[in-house]
Amino acid sequence: MPTYDLVVIGTGPGGYVCAIRAAQLGMKVAVVEKNATLGGTCLNIGCMPSKALLHASEMFEEAEHSFAKMGVSVSAPKLDLPSMMNFKQQGIDGNVKGVEFLMKKNKIDVIRGVGRILGAGKVEVSADGKTETIETRNIVIATGSDVAKLKGIDIDEKRIVSSTGALSLEKVPEKLLIVGAGVIGLELGSVWRRLGAEVMVVEFLDRILPGMDGEIAKQFQRLLEKQGFVFKLSSKVTAVDTSGKMLGVKIEPAAGGAAETIEADVVLVCIGRVPYTEGLGLKEAGVALDNRGRVQIDPHFATSVKGIYAIGDVVAGPMLAHKAEDEGVAVAEIIAGQAGHVNYDVIPGVVYTTPEVSSVGKTEEELKQAGIPYTVGKFPFTANGRSKVNQTTDGFVKILADAKTDRVLGVHIVGREAGEMIHEAAVLMEFGGSAEDLARTCHAHPTRSEAIKEAALAVGKRAIHM
Repeated sequence: MPTYDLVVIGTGPGGYVCAIRAAQLGMKVAVVEKNATLGGTCLNIGCMPSKALLHASEMFEEAEHSFAKMGVSVSAPKLDLPSMMNFKQQGIDGNVKGVEFLMKKNKIDVIRGVGRILGAGKVEVSADGKTETIETRNIVIATGSDVAKLKGIDIDEKRIVSSTGALSLEKVPEKLLIVGAGVIGLELGSVWRRLGAEVMVVEFLDRILPGMDGEIAKQFQRLLEKQGFVFKLSSKVTAVDTSGKMLGVKIEPAAGGAAETIEADVVLVCIGRVPYTEGLGLKEAGVALDNRGRVQIDPHFATSVKGIYAIGDVVAGPMLAHKAEDEGVAVAEIIAGQAGHVNYDVIPGVVYTTPEVSSVGKTEEELKQAGIPYTVGKFPFTANGRSKVNQTTDGFVKILADAKTDRVLGVHIVGREAGEMIHEAAVLMEFGGSAEDLARTCHAHPTRSEAIKEAALAVGKRAIHM
């Protein structure tokens, strides 16, 4: 008899959540983890530590620029970067210990080492020069993703860094150049700009935040420029000269043309992430990959080999921790004979800068491309009472609804706490709600969330406060 009902390879948000749900459903479960701590990229070198630094740097900037106008007199704040990094580490440790506790609570075996799939029902784990083979009825691949490399540029995590190195710089760079204007680059750029760095972002496309609603991205770019960000769009980094005291970054127009060289102390390469499948033995086991190196799955997360499943960043779809978590729950329920399901039309996305950007559902560009007739309701935070009294009026709410049925198809927000506000839109859309439903739902006053109600009213051209 197999030792386990399920072995999950990887303990990031997708993997550990999958393991917990499977244990709740009565399965005997083990997880395989190659790193010293559980939690994957998200808890250790991604989402969580970056949010700690975003919060700490925001407090630093508030003390420096905002306290006085609120009548709070303090001496000029001084940066103690080692203490800020310690604050970050405390958060990591707390979350990692939390996952370890959950493994024990749910009687899930944690097997340390590098996992390799030998075939259906067999996982080899190597650690400290020793190997063991574990037998299981089912396997879930939840190995996540790795940093995408830029051809010809070597990341040393000191001067040329990935997101991992950018979370642990020993001093604030005078000049930080970021390659890529996606979520990770803009978040980490925000941290170091607040702490004193000059930040330039080089992006191959003609816009920031590819995939986000275009109107939202444009206003957000203007807000970042007001904060001091410099953007070079439609441009590419072709080389970095490391021979001098300063890095010499060669930049060319994306369409080709004359190059220029810009100096920087640190270059942060943030051009995306790629599925982590190295060393898993997938080819030998017969597990098919697609043309982008992702594990191919059917609608039930099953791979080409019976009894082997895959979730999270290693399969198609947005590389988001919460998407991986939902897939982890769904695949555990499917293995248990239930009807696990993920609604990919309602997965929120957030940029945790100040202000934040959040979205769920379709963008205006996607609706136009699909030929779906729609109506738009917008409401600015300049007309929201709570935002006015707090003097945090940057941004707006945008709601896209089906022109025929009024069903909400997409919601996009740029503003303070946008990441918290997006979820009422997600719940509404999960139940197929309309803009009218949202407009007639009583919202507490004064809150920023009233801007969502007003945007819903604006879909029907009847906003009250605008």
